[in-house]
Amino acid sequence: MQKIIPNLWFDNNTEEAVAFYTSIFENSRVGSTAHYDAESAKVSGQPEGSVLTIEFWLEGYQFLALNGGPAFHFTPAISFLVSCENKEKVDRLWQQLSQGGQVLMELGSYPFSEHYGWVQDKFGVSWQIMFAGDMEIKQTITPTLMYVGDMAGKAEEAIALYTGLFDNSRIDNVMRYEAGEEPDKEGTIKHASFQLAGEQFAAMDSAQDHKFSFTEAISLMVYCDDQAEIDKYWNALSAVPEAEQCGWLKDKFGVSWQITPKVLDEWLADSNPAKAQATMKVMLSQHKLDIAELQRAHDEA
Repeated sequence: MQKIIPNLWFDNNTEEAVAFYTSIFENSRVGSTAHYDAESAKVSGQPEGSVLTIEFWLEGYQFLALNGGPAFHFTPAISFLVSCENKEKVDRLWQQLSQGGQVLMELGSYPFSEHYGWVQDKFGVSWQIMFAGDMEIKQTITPTLMYVGDMAGKAEEAIALYTGLFDNSRIDNVMRYEAGEEPDKEGTIKHASFQLAGEQFAAMDSAQDHKFSFTEAISLMVYCDDQAEIDKYWNALSAVPEAEQCGWLKDKFGVSWQITPKVLDEWLADSNPAKAQATMKVMLSQHKLDIAELQRAHDEA
């Protein structure tokens, strides 16, 4: 089971987005769908019974799509690097993802790939489409974090924090800016690949004058086995008290995470609506999730 799952916050077009992505990527499927109940509808302002979340897989990699409304918007601070075994796949994905979207880097030849482009699709999600050449593709889709603005130059610190926190983690490769590559500072991260819980991630610094930063529109959801694991991640990552709600937190670099027990999905999907709704009500009242309280609410309903 994938431990860290990117959660994408859509503006009431989750079903359309998931259908689009699973139609263009290989080895893709749609999983379970959750709906707003009375409690979550009241808090969110979304219609009761409307789609809350949809789990889906692209190229075998799991995502969760959330129907959250217009509160948050995607930015290129977190993008998804798609490694392709041939140029034809690059061209196909580029044509499909760029339609109605915005090109961030033109499709062309670059020092790191002879066929690469960066595009923000019609839903706002950013994709880097790259011909891998002779590189072995172990994970086709790689979440990529770009540290910009006040966070430019802090990618290395962030990578050290994350790889030190998650088991089965390591830094695989680091490329650094050299002297003269202004405005980036010499020695900061041009591109780094690393693993968290056995999953591939990438990060980079960019001191260019970007007009965006990390937002809650993309959060990293961490499935936990028990309360000790929740406490471990929460205590190490949470740095913005006002951002803490329903298991969500924001770290000191501005990246949003969701720290959640695996069993919560089962309780929220209980066939007994009273149990599911009681669990949801307690979850919505919590900051860091408390498994014992959630289970008590579920079992006693």
